[in-house]
Amino acid sequence: QVQLVESGGGLVQAGGSLRLSCAASGRPFSDSTMGWFRQAPGKERELITAISKSGSRTYYADSVKGRFTISRDNAKNTVNLQMNRLTPEDTAVYYCAAGFLDYPLSQPRGYDSWGQGTQVTVSS
Repeated sequence: QVQLVESGGGLVQAGGSLRLSCAASGRPFSDSTMGWFRQAPGKERELITAISKSGSRTYYADSVKGRFTISRDNAKNTVNLQMNRLTPEDTAVYYCAAGFLDYPLSQPRGYDSWGQGTQVTVSS
């Protein structure tokens, strides 16, 4: 079991930027695929981006591709999400997730550990 703690959420104006961070502990960080999910009220939880164990491969949902960038630093046991050109549609609770199974990056079922979530609110 890995423990995940997100930080960096908050209120930002449309067009602005925000950077989320996720600190991992409890298991070797480099053994885990890392992803970010988000969930808005009344909506399904959505996998928006993921990164492979070594950082060599990434996945982005169409809704965030070109605006969001995922990165990881295995030496520091952290994964980050840089969010640019934010819109009100990005408003959601954002969750860091870890997966230790051999699933494709884009498969939500591959993630089995979750952080507590951090709220991102984008105003018009």
